[in-house]
Amino acid sequence: MSFYDVIIVGAGQSALSVAYFLRRTKHSVLLLDAEEAGGGAWQHGWDSLKLFSPASWSSIAGWPMPDPGEIYPSRDHVIEYLRAYEQRYEFEIERPVLVDSIEREGDGFFVKAGVKKWQARVVVCATGTWRNPYIPELEGREGFLGHQIHSAHYKTPEVFRDKDVVVVGGGNSGAQVLAEVSLMAASTTWVTSKPPAFLPDDVDGRVLFERATARWRAQQEGRDPIDLPGGFGDVVMLPPVVDARERGVLNAVAPFERFTADGVLWPDGTEQKVDAVIWCTGFKPALQPLEKLGIVWENKVEVDGTHSSSIPGLWLVGYGEWTGAASATLVGVMRTARSTASEIDTYLVA
Repeated sequence: MSFYDVIIVGAGQSALSVAYFLRRTKHSVLLLDAEEAGGGAWQHGWDSLKLFSPASWSSIAGWPMPDPGEIYPSRDHVIEYLRAYEQRYEFEIERPVLVDSIEREGDGFFVKAGVKKWQARVVVCATGTWRNPYIPELEGREGFLGHQIHSAHYKTPEVFRDKDVVVVGGGNSGAQVLAEVSLMAASTTWVTSKPPAFLPDDVDGRVLFERATARWRAQQEGRDPIDLPGGFGDVVMLPPVVDARERGVLNAVAPFERFTADGVLWPDGTEQKVDAVIWCTGFKPALQPLEKLGIVWENKVEVDGTHSSSIPGLWLVGYGEWTGAASATLVGVMRTARSTASEIDTYLVA
């Protein structure tokens, strides 16, 4: 069994960012990655997926993302960048390793994956959300005979050619998927729980990061960040989304009441035949490895910053606002990764 000062569970953008800052210390660090290759959850994005901010606003710590030759980097460009990043800094990574459990042992931890086991003084959980897609429970969903797919597994609109499709979810993924599926499908219906919020055409994702920074500063200064405007749910008007609006398909409707065998039933009693439903309804934190520690409650862990409030030596990075403003984004995780690495160093040398 191998021993390390720090084991980071995950090797996506959050894990790499923490590992980068830990390079400045003398601590031994191992990353355990469930994927076959580098690139994190971006490897599972749909084929045409693009960032909604330029490369200069999409880098992680230490090395700017290379210019992709277009305004908004593609999924493949992000994957190539993350793979080159881990090679550049020569992180020690084992893959594929799907961690089953993290268990307390004395002043440290056992990290287990099948029959394999590692020991560490500190564990950083950076497993992200991709392995835990969320689909709301709706009456009749199990009996619906059509095709259902979550955006986590959506790849291309070709399979929906000439079909009647419902896209559920009002964020950026819902808008982008609707935009390209509507070019193939016989009909598309966009269902959102509330009217989607659109950014102006000349504003991209940079404003979302600026808002996140404003919320972080408010927290640091003891002001209420809830009163600040905006969030990451605002739809960025990328060219395909603008095109969808011009074609008259970017029109959201309130949720249907339930499924039928062949479609959905709307609140007014109208039944609509549907061939497929694409769920763009987000994800929950993939915290299954922490279950034996008994600290997971409603898909969250109580934290002070990014450190577990109840388990010494355990940090969580990159899960969203509860682990730092914008921490689930490429550029946004830098702030929490830096502070996490500093806290770990202090903890280990105490």
